[in-house]
Amino acid sequence: MRLIHVDNIDDEHIAAYTNLTELQLRNRLEPAKGLFIAESPKVIDRALAAGREPISLLVEEPWIAGMSDEFEYIDQHWGPDIPVYVASPEQLKRLTGYRLHRGALSAMKRWPLPSVEEVCRGARRIAVMENIVDHTNVGALMRSAAALDVDAVLVTPSCGDPLYRRAARVSMGTVFQVPWTRIGGDDTHFWPVQGLAQLHELGFATAAMALDDDSISLDELVRRLDNDPASPDHIDKLALIFGTEGDGLSHRTISDADLTVKIPMSHGVDSLNVAASSAVAFYATRVKH
Repeated sequence: MRLIHVDNIDDEHIAAYTNLTELQLRNRLEPAKGLFIAESPKVIDRALAAGREPISLLVEEPWIAGMSDEFEYIDQHWGPDIPVYVASPEQLKRLTGYRLHRGALSAMKRWPLPSVEEVCRGARRIAVMENIVDHTNVGALMRSAAALDVDAVLVTPSCGDPLYRRAARVSMGTVFQVPWTRIGGDDTHFWPVQGLAQLHELGFATAAMALDDDSISLDELVRRLDNDPASPDHIDKLALIFGTEGDGLSHRTISDADLTVKIPMSHGVDSLNVAASSAVAFYATRVKH
């Protein structure tokens, strides 16, 4: 690794960490040239293990010694010329606006997202994030999906980016472990009509997580997953669909999905945060071994 000490946070060499918006980093027009920022050694480790190529690192000086394993791994896989920009804790706080608890960032290359068919090949249970815009919730859902063995995650065209710095950090780097892609790409007209049709063609029963007069309980959904495969209401492949904060799922999604499913609740509570509800649903519907 090439250690380069940063004299000031306006150094053009660290522009990816300071001056570029998330949208500019993503670079929709040329995704092969786009970047994302991995924050904290754990997230960087999981990105590297998934084969994501680092462009540079920005590390707090006190953390240099503790990252020797990462530096060695990068040297072995991408050569010794990846720059490591070294800054003081005060400089990094000015740069990010807050104190980094794990003082390391890495700018990494994006990769072309796989097709829905590729991501869902062999999958029995997937999750769909419809227009979820809070990146904390995006990251939390990805983390729950990884922890509870969801086979794949699809994000709709208007959903937040799972590679956004905060989303990847909250996911604890599991965004690099769970197969995911954007259903419909950036075509905001693709979902829900064409997207649901595509899921049906792939053999998935679609379950909209929503409070609706026709909703079945989560327990009933589990019964249909676990009953005799010859039963007329048996579900073999399941797509759980979660909606955006506040408004929830669109009316069209609810009307076109095969089922609507609700989590029974007490004390007058009518809904859970999408991060919590997804974790409950993932645990309840997990494949029993």
